[in-house]
Amino acid sequence: MLRQRVITALIMLAVLVAALWSASPTPFFALALAMMAAAAWEWARLNGTQGAGALVVGAFMLAACALTWRAGWATEPFAGWWLVTALWVVLGGLMIAAGVPGWSRLPASLRLALGLPALWAAWLAVVQSRVVGVNYLMSVLSLVAAADIAAYFAGRAFGGRLVARRLAPSISPNKSWEGVFGGMAGVLLLAALWIGFDRLVAPAGWSRSLYSHLLQSGGVAGLVLAAVALAALSVVGDLVESLVKRAAGAKDSSQLLPGHGGVLDRIDAQLPTLPFALALMGLAAQRWGVPA
Repeated sequence: MLRQRVITALIMLAVLVAALWSASPTPFFALALAMMAAAAWEWARLNGTQGAGALVVGAFMLAACALTWRAGWATEPFAGWWLVTALWVVLGGLMIAAGVPGWSRLPASLRLALGLPALWAAWLAVVQSRVVGVNYLMSVLSLVAAADIAAYFAGRAFGGRLVARRLAPSISPNKSWEGVFGGMAGVLLLAALWIGFDRLVAPAGWSRSLYSHLLQSGGVAGLVLAAVALAALSVVGDLVESLVKRAAGAKDSSQLLPGHGGVLDRIDAQLPTLPFALALMGLAAQRWGVPA
């Protein structure tokens, strides 16, 4: 299992690096499109649509993203990022509060319909982030990894010792509030390191990271608040997917990525954080004149 996990990770990394560092953003756009189509297929299967029906849902997502790309939205400012973020906060919070029983009581068609706009918005957010620049995009994508790693170690060391109640025991029994706080600390550390990279190491002409933008526009206080909020929203994305899998009785969203589960398992926390990061960038540009 470990060998398969490592092999799959190396292949994924090679494909991602090749797409990211291409002179044109087109390979990355296409890779992201394929991933969202696969994620839509997984979402359909987790919510009661199997076989050919799930393939149709995947093809629908492929077509929706492709048409958005052809219409020029991938490279044009999008005014809806705050709305996407608000919907994640409200609907994600309601889903977590209702738990597995509440989600299971919803009609399958409604459950299916709720996920597809989130996947489409995530595709648009990730390709627009690539347009901003590779350094910016990687700083956002790495946020979830930093939060996960820090949350794991904080949860192992302190889970249940500072806060007796678990975060969401009916959805993900092993997650603790200490892990959440540790994840936030991990994101703050990542922000500090990336700002240092931008100032001391990054080649001339590179895009700046999200964290450098936030520091310039909102100062240290603004950076800390934004980083903590991003880390919190990544937890919402992770818990929402865990809830849906538990309702479906599935351990992984699929087996498309041997040793890693499915595409949704890899991008769940990115679904809300990518749009929120662009919303913050838009706020910085409007309020403080910081270029995106």
